[in-house]
Amino acid sequence: MNNYICTLDIGSSKISACVALFKKKRLSSIHFETLPVKGMREGTVVDSIGLIGSIGKVLKNLKAKSGVNIKFVSVNISGQDISTKRSRAIIPLAERGNKVITVSDMQKANEQARVLGSSLEEEIIHMIPSSYTIDSKGNINNPLGLYSHRLEVELYLVCGKLSSVQSLARVINHAGYEIKDLYFSGLATSKAVFNQKAREGLNLLCDIGSDTTEILIFQDGLLKDIQVLAFGGDDLTNELSDVLKINFDLAEDIKRSSGIIGGVDQIGEDREILVKRSEFYKPIKQRLVAEIVTSSAKRICAKIKEAVENKISLYDINNFVVTGRTVLIEGFIETLENALAIPVKLGRITSLEIISIIKENDELSGQKYLTYLTCIGMLCEALEAKPLGILPLHQPAKNLFFKAVNRVKEVYQEYF
Repeated sequence: MNNYICTLDIGSSKISACVALFKKKRLSSIHFETLPVKGMREGTVVDSIGLIGSIGKVLKNLKAKSGVNIKFVSVNISGQDISTKRSRAIIPLAERGNKVITVSDMQKANEQARVLGSSLEEEIIHMIPSSYTIDSKGNINNPLGLYSHRLEVELYLVCGKLSSVQSLARVINHAGYEIKDLYFSGLATSKAVFNQKAREGLNLLCDIGSDTTEILIFQDGLLKDIQVLAFGGDDLTNELSDVLKINFDLAEDIKRSSGIIGGVDQIGEDREILVKRSEFYKPIKQRLVAEIVTSSAKRICAKIKEAVENKISLYDINNFVVTGRTVLIEGFIETLENALAIPVKLGRITSLEIISIIKENDELSGQKYLTYLTCIGMLCEALEAKPLGILPLHQPAKNLFFKAVNRVKEVYQEYF
């Protein structure tokens, strides 16, 4: 194992990275860095030169902070180029009678389902067993050690458009780095905010990015559905820009510094925001800003509610967790709660190991940690060293000795 793990979260508005250092196989320190990004839109590379520059700059700064000569990075992928589908496969276990199901049998069934669900135009990023069926008994989470004549699996496949994955890999390589692992953003973020207890029952993660919103539905810790919606925090900024006749960057600053959602009537008519235009300052009514932001936020919340209701009943949800820097706008979470009529929680880091390391880090004080949730989620997954969202399985042995030991165990299970 390398003495470091570096994760890179490439969004449409910012690029964030972290590098975790290890001493004697124990996590010793974590360093963070974030910068505005160039070259990404809705999870797709639109300017490779600009993105190469952004990646190079953020990782160079991270190297200066940590002293690590970074070579390998774990990277996220998101946006409209993400698709999901289900694939089934059945494998025979014995010509006559039954046999005990081994790890190899489960891996063989999973691989068969993966092959059947693969496409020349897609790259499978995650394959998640939803359930297994043995003979006539279905909805079995883990059939290891059970007897059966045949084994059937249903996989939930998270795929990315092949051209997008290839473009991302090319950009990373041209920046001077290699991709070690590739993760879907929403799944990585869920790893950071859902601990073992929070994974029980029906849990939903809503990650509001700058131009896309990802909704993930989990049942008892297993991913059941993903939706990638074409709206985000930039919708609020664009509306401010259009109505106030100002540029996008200025509208973004006003949204972050003076945007208030709800309670418009409580803002005095005389309260103003001074906006610099050329060499002059122009006053803008703060109530007008609040009206614009509130109206846009309510539309976003209504779209989230509609998307969720198309899949499940709101009242069956045990935990509704929301992340993304947009949720820091005053009144946003309350507006979303009013739209959904259920409690909404702000996503927080749940890994005790990571919390103990970063609690004194000023870069993550307050709600600043939201900038790095996806990076931290990828780090959590790498620390566990098992495929994201996969049902608990023994991992393939890393050398011939352990392979032989595992095979002996399987033969013993089968015949004794």
